[in-house]
Amino acid sequence: MNLVETFQNLVAQVPDLVQPLIVALAGAVPFIEGEGAAGIGIIGGIPPVVAAVAAMVGNFVCVAVLVLASSGARRAIVDRSRARQAALAGGGSSLEDDAAPAPAAEQGRGSARREKFQRAFERYGVPGVSLLGPLLLPTHFTATMLAASGVGKGRILVWQAVAIIGWTTVVAVIVGGAVYAIR
Repeated sequence: MNLVETFQNLVAQVPDLVQPLIVALAGAVPFIEGEGAAGIGIIGGIPPVVAAVAAMVGNFVCVAVLVLASSGARRAIVDRSRARQAALAGGGSSLEDDAAPAPAAEQGRGSARREKFQRAFERYGVPGVSLLGPLLLPTHFTATMLAASGVGKGRILVWQAVAIIGWTTVVAVIVGGAVYAIR
């Protein structure tokens, strides 16, 4: 049994009041996200609007936490680097010793995803990456990479919200229409 089937079975087994919480939890999972979670809820018998809103909330809350954490981590790294450079500049040491490890760190895991993200970011900017991102990468990854790139938290969260609302609405309408047509 895969993760989607697990969420579908869980939605079917819990009381009606708890079902939107399960859908929101599914929305927080990368690769399921708001779109998949809305489908899970609608197929599980939740009204499409309730399923879509729960999925959007779950997806956005998780993305917001990741953006805030990534921005905070980036800020700490930048501040530490600046403090180190200031200390080295004041002490007369060379900055060349600290520059060597950087290329090796860039070749770590996920370099293919990072390259794909970077190409899309350079071509489409924050709005394009946010709106088209779900076609290529999970919104969780896209939002984290934007924050790590130094894009402002507010800008990321606004465009991610627009993307989550848009994609989840489209999928909810399609799945809701299909379920309605079958019944």
